[in-house]
Amino acid sequence: MSAPRTLDEVNHLEQTLREQWLALRGWVGRLDADAVAMPSVLAGWTVAELVAHLGRAMDALGAAQPTPPGTVPRTLAEYVGGYPGRAQAIADITRELAAEIADDPLASVDRMTEASFAQLGVLRGLGVDPVVQARRAPILLSEMMLSRLIELVVHADDLLRSTKGARVLTGGEPGPLLPAAVTLVSDALLEIAVDRGGWEVEVIDELAWIRLACGRVPYSVESLAAALRPAHTAGGLPDLGNQLPLL
Repeated sequence: MSAPRTLDEVNHLEQTLREQWLALRGWVGRLDADAVAMPSVLAGWTVAELVAHLGRAMDALGAAQPTPPGTVPRTLAEYVGGYPGRAQAIADITRELAAEIADDPLASVDRMTEASFAQLGVLRGLGVDPVVQARRAPILLSEMMLSRLIELVVHADDLLRSTKGARVLTGGEPGPLLPAAVTLVSDALLEIAVDRGGWEVEVIDELAWIRLACGRVPYSVESLAAALRPAHTAGGLPDLGNQLPLL
Protein backbone atom coordinates (compact mmCIF):
# COMPACT_ATOMS: atom_id res chain seq x y z
CA MET A 1 0.00 0.00 0.00
CA SER A 2 1.30 3.45 -0.89
CA ALA A 3 1.86 6.00 1.87
CA PRO A 4 -0.01 9.31 1.42
CA ARG A 5 2.18 12.22 0.38
CA THR A 6 2.61 15.43 2.33
CA LEU A 7 0.80 18.62 1.42
CA ASP A 8 3.94 20.10 -0.12
CA GLU A 9 4.47 16.97 -2.23
CA VAL A 10 0.85 16.94 -3.44
CA ASN A 11 1.02 20.66 -4.26
CA HIS A 12 4.24 20.12 -6.21
CA LEU A 13 2.67 17.26 -8.16
CA GLU A 14 -0.39 19.31 -9.05
CA GLN A 15 1.68 22.31 -10.10
CA THR A 16 3.94 20.15 -12.26
CA LEU A 17 0.97 18.38 -13.86
CA ARG A 18 -0.67 21.70 -14.73
CA GLU A 19 2.55 23.20 -16.07
CA GLN A 20 3.38 20.11 -18.12
CA TRP A 21 -0.09 20.15 -19.63
CA LEU A 22 0.22 23.84 -20.56
CA ALA A 23 3.64 23.27 -22.13
CA LEU A 24 2.42 20.30 -24.15
CA ARG A 25 -0.84 21.99 -25.15
CA GLY A 26 1.01 25.07 -26.37
CA TRP A 27 3.40 22.95 -28.37
CA VAL A 28 0.67 20.78 -29.93
CA GLY A 29 -1.21 23.94 -30.87
CA ARG A 30 1.70 24.93 -33.10
CA LEU A 31 1.63 21.71 -35.13
CA ASP A 32 0.41 22.22 -38.67
CA ALA A 33 -2.20 20.06 -40.38
CA ASP A 34 0.40 18.03 -42.27
CA ALA A 35 2.18 17.08 -39.04
CA VAL A 36 -1.07 16.04 -37.36
CA ALA A 37 -1.98 13.80 -40.30
CA MET A 38 1.33 11.90 -40.11
CA PRO A 39 1.82 8.40 -38.71
CA SER A 40 3.40 8.51 -35.27
CA VAL A 41 6.37 6.58 -33.92
CA LEU A 42 3.88 4.25 -32.21
CA ALA A 43 2.98 1.48 -34.64
CA GLY A 44 -0.60 1.83 -35.83
CA TRP A 45 -1.13 5.26 -34.27
CA THR A 46 -1.35 8.59 -36.08
CA VAL A 47 -0.32 11.91 -34.54
CA ALA A 48 -3.99 12.90 -34.47
CA GLU A 49 -4.80 9.79 -32.44
CA LEU A 50 -2.00 10.59 -30.01
CA VAL A 51 -3.46 14.07 -29.56
CA ALA A 52 -6.89 12.57 -28.90
CA HIS A 53 -5.31 10.20 -26.39
CA LEU A 54 -4.04 13.17 -24.41
CA GLY A 55 -7.64 14.18 -23.81
CA ARG A 56 -8.63 10.65 -22.90
CA ALA A 57 -5.68 10.37 -20.49
CA MET A 58 -6.61 13.57 -18.71
CA ASP A 59 -10.30 12.64 -18.74
CA ALA A 60 -9.41 9.72 -16.45
CA LEU A 61 -8.63 12.26 -13.76
CA GLY A 62 -11.99 13.93 -14.33
CA ALA A 63 -13.72 10.57 -13.88
CA ALA A 64 -12.17 9.99 -10.44
CA GLN A 65 -14.60 10.08 -7.54
CA PRO A 66 -14.49 10.03 -3.71
CA THR A 67 -14.32 6.65 -1.99
CA PRO A 68 -15.86 5.34 1.24
CA PRO A 69 -13.70 5.64 4.37
CA GLY A 70 -11.24 2.78 4.76
CA THR A 71 -10.88 2.07 1.04
CA VAL A 72 -7.46 0.52 0.38
CA PRO A 73 -5.72 2.05 -2.65
CA ARG A 74 -3.72 0.27 -5.30
CA THR A 75 -0.11 1.31 -5.64
CA LEU A 76 1.04 3.22 -8.70
CA ALA A 77 2.88 0.09 -9.86
CA GLU A 78 -0.31 -1.96 -9.61
CA TYR A 79 -2.36 0.72 -11.35
CA VAL A 80 -0.10 1.20 -14.36
CA GLY A 81 0.70 -2.52 -14.41
CA GLY A 82 -2.72 -3.07 -15.97
CA TYR A 83 -1.87 -1.03 -19.07
CA PRO A 84 -0.32 -3.83 -21.19
CA GLY A 85 -3.38 -6.05 -20.89
CA ARG A 86 -5.61 -3.21 -22.04
CA ALA A 87 -3.44 -2.04 -24.93
CA GLN A 88 -5.89 -3.05 -27.66
CA ALA A 89 -8.89 -1.61 -25.82
CA ILE A 90 -7.03 1.66 -25.25
CA ALA A 91 -6.13 1.83 -28.96
CA ASP A 92 -9.73 1.14 -30.02
CA ILE A 93 -11.18 3.75 -27.66
CA THR A 94 -8.60 6.30 -28.80
CA ARG A 95 -9.40 5.78 -32.48
CA GLU A 96 -13.11 6.15 -31.79
CA LEU A 97 -12.48 9.36 -29.86
CA ALA A 98 -10.18 10.73 -32.58
CA ALA A 99 -12.92 10.16 -35.16
CA GLU A 100 -15.55 11.81 -32.94
CA ILE A 101 -13.52 14.98 -32.35
CA ALA A 102 -11.91 15.19 -35.80
CA ASP A 103 -13.69 18.46 -36.66
CA ASP A 104 -12.05 20.36 -33.79
CA PRO A 105 -9.76 18.04 -31.82
CA LEU A 106 -7.90 20.59 -29.72
CA ALA A 107 -11.07 22.29 -28.52
CA SER A 108 -12.43 18.90 -27.47
CA VAL A 109 -9.20 17.97 -25.70
CA ASP A 110 -9.25 21.35 -23.95
CA ARG A 111 -12.77 20.75 -22.66
CA MET A 112 -11.86 17.33 -21.29
CA THR A 113 -8.77 18.72 -19.59
CA GLU A 114 -10.57 21.73 -18.10
CA ALA A 115 -13.22 19.41 -16.65
CA SER A 116 -10.50 17.18 -15.25
CA PHE A 117 -8.72 20.01 -13.48
CA ALA A 118 -12.06 21.20 -12.12
CA GLN A 119 -12.68 17.72 -10.68
CA LEU A 120 -9.14 17.72 -9.29
CA GLY A 121 -10.08 20.82 -7.32
CA VAL A 122 -13.09 18.99 -5.87
CA LEU A 123 -10.96 15.97 -4.92
CA ARG A 124 -8.28 18.15 -3.34
CA GLY A 125 -11.00 19.38 -0.97
CA LEU A 126 -11.38 15.87 0.47
CA GLY A 127 -8.06 15.96 2.32
CA VAL A 128 -4.31 16.20 1.83
CA ASP A 129 -3.99 13.01 -0.22
CA PRO A 130 -7.30 11.13 -0.29
CA VAL A 131 -8.02 7.76 -1.84
CA VAL A 132 -10.12 8.24 -4.98
CA GLN A 133 -11.93 5.81 -7.21
CA ALA A 134 -10.39 5.88 -10.66
CA ARG A 135 -11.84 4.04 -13.64
CA ARG A 136 -10.07 0.79 -12.88
CA ALA A 137 -9.22 0.87 -9.18
CA PRO A 138 -8.97 3.01 -6.06
CA ILE A 139 -5.72 4.96 -5.84
CA LEU A 140 -4.27 7.84 -3.85
CA LEU A 141 -5.01 11.17 -5.52
CA SER A 142 -1.28 11.94 -5.67
CA GLU A 143 -0.65 8.62 -7.46
CA MET A 144 -3.49 9.37 -9.86
CA MET A 145 -1.92 12.72 -10.68
CA LEU A 146 1.45 11.02 -11.11
CA SER A 147 -0.06 8.48 -13.50
CA ARG A 148 -1.45 11.36 -15.59
CA LEU A 149 1.96 13.03 -15.55
CA ILE A 150 3.49 9.80 -16.85
CA GLU A 151 0.97 9.85 -19.70
CA LEU A 152 1.75 13.47 -20.59
CA VAL A 153 5.53 13.06 -20.50
CA VAL A 154 5.63 9.77 -22.40
CA HIS A 155 3.26 10.99 -25.10
CA ALA A 156 4.92 14.41 -25.33
CA ASP A 157 8.10 12.54 -26.18
CA ASP A 158 6.18 10.35 -28.65
CA LEU A 159 4.80 13.45 -30.35
CA LEU A 160 8.15 15.19 -30.43
CA ARG A 161 9.81 12.19 -32.06
CA SER A 162 6.87 11.72 -34.45
CA THR A 163 6.87 15.27 -35.79
CA LYS A 164 10.50 16.39 -35.68
CA GLY A 165 10.85 15.85 -39.42
CA ALA A 166 7.65 17.71 -40.24
CA ARG A 167 8.34 21.06 -38.61
CA VAL A 168 11.26 23.38 -38.06
CA LEU A 169 11.67 24.57 -34.49
CA THR A 170 12.66 28.20 -34.27
CA GLY A 171 15.32 29.31 -31.82
CA GLY A 172 13.99 29.57 -28.29
CA GLU A 173 10.64 27.95 -29.05
CA PRO A 174 9.47 26.13 -25.92
CA GLY A 175 9.33 22.36 -26.22
CA PRO A 176 6.64 19.99 -24.96
CA LEU A 177 8.65 18.53 -22.06
CA LEU A 178 9.31 20.22 -18.73
CA PRO A 179 12.48 19.12 -16.90
CA ALA A 180 10.66 18.93 -13.56
CA ALA A 181 8.01 16.64 -15.06
CA VAL A 182 10.62 14.42 -16.72
CA THR A 183 12.42 14.04 -13.38
CA LEU A 184 9.25 13.11 -11.49
CA VAL A 185 8.31 10.52 -14.10
CA SER A 186 11.83 9.09 -14.29
CA ASP A 187 11.96 8.76 -10.50
CA ALA A 188 8.52 7.14 -10.36
CA LEU A 189 9.42 4.55 -13.00
CA LEU A 190 12.70 3.79 -11.26
CA GLU A 191 10.87 3.28 -7.97
CA ILE A 192 8.52 0.80 -9.65
CA ALA A 193 11.45 -1.14 -11.11
CA VAL A 194 13.40 -1.16 -7.84
CA ASP A 195 10.35 -2.20 -5.82
CA ARG A 196 9.75 -5.12 -8.14
CA GLY A 197 13.33 -6.38 -8.18
CA GLY A 198 15.18 -4.88 -5.24
CA TRP A 199 18.07 -3.65 -7.39
CA GLU A 200 20.28 -0.72 -6.45
CA VAL A 201 20.53 1.36 -9.60
CA GLU A 202 20.53 5.04 -10.53
CA VAL A 203 19.33 6.95 -13.57
CA ILE A 204 22.01 8.59 -15.71
CA ASP A 205 19.75 9.72 -18.58
CA GLU A 206 16.16 10.41 -17.58
CA LEU A 207 14.64 10.44 -21.05
CA ALA A 208 16.57 7.34 -22.11
CA TRP A 209 15.27 5.56 -19.01
CA ILE A 210 11.67 6.68 -19.63
CA ARG A 211 11.82 5.44 -23.21
CA LEU A 212 13.27 2.09 -22.14
CA ALA A 213 10.87 1.67 -19.20
CA CYS A 214 7.87 2.44 -21.40
CA GLY A 215 8.88 0.25 -24.33
CA ARG A 216 9.79 3.09 -26.68
CA VAL A 217 13.21 1.58 -27.43
CA PRO A 218 14.11 -2.12 -27.58
CA TYR A 219 15.76 -3.59 -24.51
CA SER A 220 19.46 -4.37 -24.85
CA VAL A 221 22.56 -4.26 -22.69
CA GLU A 222 23.54 -1.07 -24.49
CA SER A 223 20.19 0.68 -24.04
CA LEU A 224 20.14 -0.26 -20.36
CA ALA A 225 23.68 1.04 -19.83
CA ALA A 226 22.74 4.30 -21.54
CA ALA A 227 19.90 4.82 -19.06
CA LEU A 228 20.99 3.34 -15.72
CA ARG A 229 24.12 2.63 -13.70
CA PRO A 230 24.79 0.63 -10.54
CA ALA A 231 24.30 2.62 -7.33
CA HIS A 232 27.67 1.28 -6.11
CA THR A 233 30.82 1.29 -8.21
CA ALA A 234 31.60 -2.33 -7.30
CA GLY A 235 28.22 -3.52 -8.55
CA GLY A 236 26.95 -4.32 -11.99
CA LEU A 237 23.70 -3.68 -13.80
CA PRO A 238 21.07 -6.39 -13.37
CA ASP A 239 19.47 -8.02 -16.37
CA LEU A 240 16.08 -6.31 -16.58
CA GLY A 241 15.04 -8.05 -19.78
CA ASN A 242 12.21 -9.89 -18.03
CA GLN A 243 11.00 -6.74 -16.25
CA LEU A 244 10.93 -4.17 -19.02
CA PRO A 245 8.93 -2.49 -20.33
CA LEU A 246 7.17 -1.57 -17.12
CA LEU A 247 4.11 -0.28 -19.01
